[in-house]
Amino acid sequence: MLYECLLLFAVAFMATWLFQFAAGTVQVEGWRRALLQAFLLAVFAVYFLWCWLRGGQTLAMKAWRIRLAAPGHARVPARLALLRFVYAALLVGAFLAAIAAALKHRDPWLAFATFAASGIGLGWALVDRDRQFLHDRLAGTRLELVAPGRPSP
Repeated sequence: MLYECLLLFAVAFMATWLFQFAAGTVQVEGWRRALLQAFLLAVFAVYFLWCWLRGGQTLAMKAWRIRLAAPGHARVPARLALLRFVYAALLVGAFLAAIAAALKHRDPWLAFATFAASGIGLGWALVDRDRQFLHDRLAGTRLELVAPGRPSP
């Protein structure tokens, strides 16, 4: 996930630059900030859906030889890929927002409570019998290892 975050940083950086260029300003306040956030969410959705629907792998997933799959399907259907993105955005987004809020307020109890409550989506993989994330369970998808030397479908 850390490698994916590094790649998303680059995607967000370029998308933000494009947004600022189109807006004609680097000031992103008020309604422009909300519009930028919606734009970044849409760019992330396009990035993940494009990668998952083309071969089941983002660049980070290729590096770690992990592929997104949907049981009973040769390729991940668009509906399941979109569902996975929405669930992951909600669960992982809540986790990151909780960490940011805890850091902003510098309250260790708030940090622990928000981290524990919102980390359920990621921590689920530690107790899941197949080591799948909660967003994969909810969407009906799964992460699979790709054998070395075997091309992805």
